Amino acid sequence: MRVGRWNATATRHSPLEDAQGIASGVLLVALGISILAHLGFFVGGIAGISLLIRYATGWNFGLIYFVCNLPFFGLAVLRMGRAFTIKTIIVVAALSFVTAWLPQMLAFDRLNPLFGVVLAGILIGYGMLAVFRHGASVGGISILAFYLQDRFGWRAGLILLAGDVLIFATSFAFLTAGAIGYSAIGALVLNLFVAINHRRDRYVPL
Repeated sequence: MRVGRWNATATRHSPLEDAQGIASGVLLVALGISILAHLGFFVGGIAGISLLIRYATGWNFGLIYFVCNLPFFGLAVLRMGRAFTIKTIIVVAALSFVTAWLPQMLAFDRLNPLFGVVLAGILIGYGMLAVFRHGASVGGISILAFYLQDRFGWRAGLILLAGDVLIFATSFAFLTAGAIGYSAIGALVLNLFVAINHRRDRYVPL
């Protein structure tokens, strides 16, 4: 399967369909990240690394997220194609902007931590699937994960989970055990959601 083609056919999305799918995905992922940031938790992947850096330094999440993704753009253009890479850069840039803008649009007065991490995991999972099914990714480790799935048939969600184990192992230097425990639940929900729902044999159009 080749991802990231611009042309529309009977089995491939049109540019307008790509635009609405990617925009919806970005909003869902940004909302999930906003929930985690409000709770002081994190998730796996580059988003999780960026949140940990934000907690440690106070720097802007969007800027950290974009910079951390730069090394993965090279892999994307070499292995996944130019169109996939261009779309992914757009997604990462949009996500960096929306996560900075979203707190001005909504606030959480009351949010149960357990419900929050489960909701965030589902929202981010839906957003990642929406973005990838339109020929892009949210960047970072997901580029590597989805490439390995398409190349070798390995489940993207399980690859992401393996990467998360390494990230969580370093999180004890920044967060309490309770925050890490809640974050682990959210990461588990997210990765199981992607592992169960992202299958090439169930979805053809890109």
